[in-house]
Amino acid sequence: MKTLREIPELQALSASGSVIRIPPEIDVPLTPRVRQIVDTAEFRRLAHISQLGLVSLVYPAAHHSRFEHSLGVYRNALHFLNRLSHDERFAAAVKPADAELFLAAALLHDLGHWPFCHPIEDMRLPEVPDHELFANSFMLEGEVADTLREDWGLQPRDVVALLSEKPRTPKSRILATMLSGPIDIDKIDYLFRDSLHAGVPYGRNFDQSRLIGSLCLNESGDGLAITEKGKTAAEMMVFARYVMFSEVYWHHAVRSATAMLQRAFYLLYRSLDLDALFRLTESAWIAEMLRQSEAHPARDLLEGLFGPTRRLYKRVEQYSYFEHRDVYLQLARRPYSWLTTFSEQFATVVGPAVGRLVAPHEILFDAPPPQCEIQFNVDVHYLKENVYRQLSDVSPVCRSLAVEQFDDYVKKVRLFAHPRVADDLRALPNLGELIQEAIRRTDS
Repeated sequence: MKTLREIPELQALSASGSVIRIPPEIDVPLTPRVRQIVDTAEFRRLAHISQLGLVSLVYPAAHHSRFEHSLGVYRNALHFLNRLSHDERFAAAVKPADAELFLAAALLHDLGHWPFCHPIEDMRLPEVPDHELFANSFMLEGEVADTLREDWGLQPRDVVALLSEKPRTPKSRILATMLSGPIDIDKIDYLFRDSLHAGVPYGRNFDQSRLIGSLCLNESGDGLAITEKGKTAAEMMVFARYVMFSEVYWHHAVRSATAMLQRAFYLLYRSLDLDALFRLTESAWIAEMLRQSEAHPARDLLEGLFGPTRRLYKRVEQYSYFEHRDVYLQLARRPYSWLTTFSEQFATVVGPAVGRLVAPHEILFDAPPPQCEIQFNVDVHYLKENVYRQLSDVSPVCRSLAVEQFDDYVKKVRLFAHPRVADDLRALPNLGELIQEAIRRTDS
């Protein structure tokens, strides 16, 4: 019977076979059946979808693709399996066929992403699918499905289930936490890769090899844990995630661009063929949105993002959990439709105060979405004592940045306005009163 270490992809880690190179000077081994997936049209599409989308308007080198990220995640999957293959409990629970299913899922985990996927998903519009479910149409039929069946001996529906369904067995829970959990193959890559391309150091300041080398199973045997040797690396990863959200993903100018895109999409989406739109590459997606917005208020927003001259809305005011908490709590985690109605009501209220008509789309309130980021907590195995303790119990860093509400620390409520009205709004002495009046009108 084949062992985990006899899986061709794991053997390729230490062989001198075919590779594909990704930044920074990393070789990803390619077996014939991995290459078959990578060369499909469905997977190649990811080369034309940027990983960070609008972040490049602030960090101009952040143009790396979902294709590159997917290869980085797959390489992490190989290293996770290589490490865990030496763990007797893992080898007893996860058989080679399960590990091959995990490798295919790692490679294909972003197949359903469309351009600017996360900002659109955050709106939670009923007509918009989760990207994990949208991937079904790419994975259950066509070239990827044929490759999974013929070259991998896998059923495409099993890959879909691992990526999108709630795990029901200890084995599936182990694999699911490796794909998406406190310490997972996706997070380790995107923190590092996004930091690298954005040109900031924050997401790279943790020891990946030390962290992966400390992986083991938790006490119940149905998820990942780390040994105490990986504790410091895990703490540094928690801090890296915190700073990347604070300085990159929720940078005020990035969020201005995000709010502009969300409002434009909200104004147009009922007239769009979403299934066709979400299958496009990024440049084609932008062109289609611009075409659909002709003679429409959304055009002004989209031109500011994708036109010849960048024109982001200006930050007028911001409210955090620690400053202006009352306003923050009134606006954070509201449904997007409520937030849009509130923004429109504020435009109506503020017009007389500034002595001019303020168009509804000239006012954007950006706030933390209803769904929160995953909490970061993991068991630490102290080998000499043979006891497991939660990382939050032995690390003040993790207790304050990962277990308490992460979103409240890094995500702010912000008022953005079109450049032609922003200065007028900043000069208002009664801005807070006008916001309260708009809230009352929206809730009435």
